[in-house]
Amino acid sequence: MAFYKPRLKKRSGLYYPEAVTVGKQVSTKQLAQALSDRSTVTLSDARAVLSELGTVMSTYMAQGRSVQLEGLGSFRYTINAQKQGVETLEEVSPLQIKSIRVRFVPETTRNADGTVATRSCQPGAVDWFLWAAEEKKKADGSAGEDDEDTGDSGSGTGGNPL
Repeated sequence: MAFYKPRLKKRSGLYYPEAVTVGKQVSTKQLAQALSDRSTVTLSDARAVLSELGTVMSTYMAQGRSVQLEGLGSFRYTINAQKQGVETLEEVSPLQIKSIRVRFVPETTRNADGTVATRSCQPGAVDWFLWAAEEKKKADGSAGEDDEDTGDSGSGTGGNPL
């Protein structure tokens, strides 16, 4: 079950549904426990591997490689050099890079006709429900979209994904 809330886009003046992240983030310990429950790996082994995954992945990506996790997807670095263009090829340098991001592309499987069959992290059918906290806020005039119980909008702007 997933949740959404209405969001007014200032530029268009129209409302759109926006995904809501509910509750606290799932921790490495919780992921390790779930993996341990679904396999023959002990909790401590699963936790140790998950704890090192980000470091190992970033090491490979720093070498200019992408990282493919079977059944999940691929990760690679992208850079942002907005408004830092130069006029000649010789002037291009790493000093123009303003930020580094990690790009994640979910793994996709295709049918024989080439159409997308499945995409990891995106189950075929998601049941979407209006986030009840939105209705409560409207009714009692509560403040803030950033209340702890509603989480963020799922925009992916916070924290290191690795």
